[in-house]
Amino acid sequence: MLRHLAEKEGIELRIASAGIGDWHIGNPPDERAQRHAKGRGYDLSALRARQVRTSDFAEFDLILAMDRGHLRALERMAPPAERHKLRLFAKGREVPDPYYGGPDGFEQVLDLVEAACRDLLQELKGFTSG
Repeated sequence: MLRHLAEKEGIELRIASAGIGDWHIGNPPDERAQRHAKGRGYDLSALRARQVRTSDFAEFDLILAMDRGHLRALERMAPPAERHKLRLFAKGREVPDPYYGGPDGFEQVLDLVEAACRDLLQELKGFTSG
């Protein structure tokens, strides 16, 4: 979503997605997530899960966690000098995992993620214009 919205805004970003665990490495996103995202114009079919690498902390300027549990795990993984790059994706709010819920959960997550992406893009525009 962030990649799609950034391209529409003409903002060039290097974006990667990774999990804290290794249990889904190489797999595409959940079919339900793909279906709901596609209904909003986002194609997730080419995405494949990978695990956070130590090199990610040096390579990326910002590392975003969907919830506080993931944030704590990333804080434990990150070298001390890189921990300042970590924060929640949706500032001050967790994005719930819709995996065990119904269709409404996926739609709610999409709403939250779209809003967080727009907020992040506005924030990043401030860095590039100032």
